[in-house]
Amino acid sequence: MNIALLLAPELPPSVVAILPFFLIIAVFYLLLIRPNQRKQKQWQEMLHNLHPGDRITTTGGMRGTILSIKEDAVQLRVPPDNIKMEVVKSAIASVTAHQEETK
Repeated sequence: MNIALLLAPELPPSVVAILPFFLIIAVFYLLLIRPNQRKQKQWQEMLHNLHPGDRITTTGGMRGTILSIKEDAVQLRVPPDNIKMEVVKSAIASVTAHQEETK
């Protein structure tokens, strides 16, 4: 027997035939789209909370300390020679250590 007919016996067969497609769309949304949206929101929040003195890692693997923040870029100091470089904010993968706040 068809499981869809058992679950919804009063629906016409054409609607019952479409139900699996809606189920597949719902599963894709719950397993793929929604977690990516949550991850994107956390990344945007991390970029918004950057401060000078924070240590970051870029998507290219460079690590450095933020010297200044501009609208769409940050200026980094990269060891060992304390080279200053500018990186766009979208290239920041993670904050590895936050600035120690003085009290």
